[in-house]
Amino acid sequence: MDFTVKKYTKLLQSLINQDYSFQTFDDFISNPNKRVVVLRHDVDLLPNNSLEFARIQAENKVKGTYYFRAVPESWDEKVIKEISALGHEIGYHYECLTTCNGDLKKGILDFEINLKALRALAPVSTICMHGSPMSRYDSKDLWKTYSYKDYAIIAEPYFDVDFEQVFYLTDTGRRWDGHKVSVRDRVQTSMKETFHTTDQIINAVETLPNQIMFTFHPQRWNDDKGMWAKELVLQNTKNVIKKFFFVNK
Repeated sequence: MDFTVKKYTKLLQSLINQDYSFQTFDDFISNPNKRVVVLRHDVDLLPNNSLEFARIQAENKVKGTYYFRAVPESWDEKVIKEISALGHEIGYHYECLTTCNGDLKKGILDFEINLKALRALAPVSTICMHGSPMSRYDSKDLWKTYSYKDYAIIAEPYFDVDFEQVFYLTDTGRRWDGHKVSVRDRVQTSMKETFHTTDQIINAVETLPNQIMFTFHPQRWNDDKGMWAKELVLQNTKNVIKKFFFVNK
């Protein structure tokens, strides 16, 4: 079975065995290693799933980056503090133009308030857009008017990573080739190698590029069969909707 915590642990171990270093996104931007994996986690739902990932990484002396939304289904202060205490990076998963219906002034105020609240729980130096695929608004557009660097934010993955050099793998759509049905979790790159399953990545790990960014949505990874099946059905349904109504428009 794919998208289980057991499968995730196997993937992580395969990367460790290939002598990759692991950097938080903050560390990678500041001083990138030549052979490195950046483990990015978008905490959209079920924050305890992300805590489980963070604990597994800590047990293996690996650090990752966790982006929290400012909504009840993501924002769990106890989880945020514990993940930070384990040595991982905490970031803000902003969606301000979605929540503020495209209003730029309200959006930047929303950004400021939520960033301040998150910084009261843990240091925050990077941010990452939440795609909100069913929304007409792209929250990255906030930065056409404002600058996140005015808020002591050093980087945002969609703006500050050269994906011609950094191989990007995301589990969007609960598949590793989910960019085909993704509305906003896409990057510009000429790298053509793609995977569908986690096992395909594991089997090819010896030939992967030297610099990789993974994006995980930990709510999609479950050992519990009921939760696993629920997520499978939900994501397959969402993929069909996104492709028909948004991607193919």
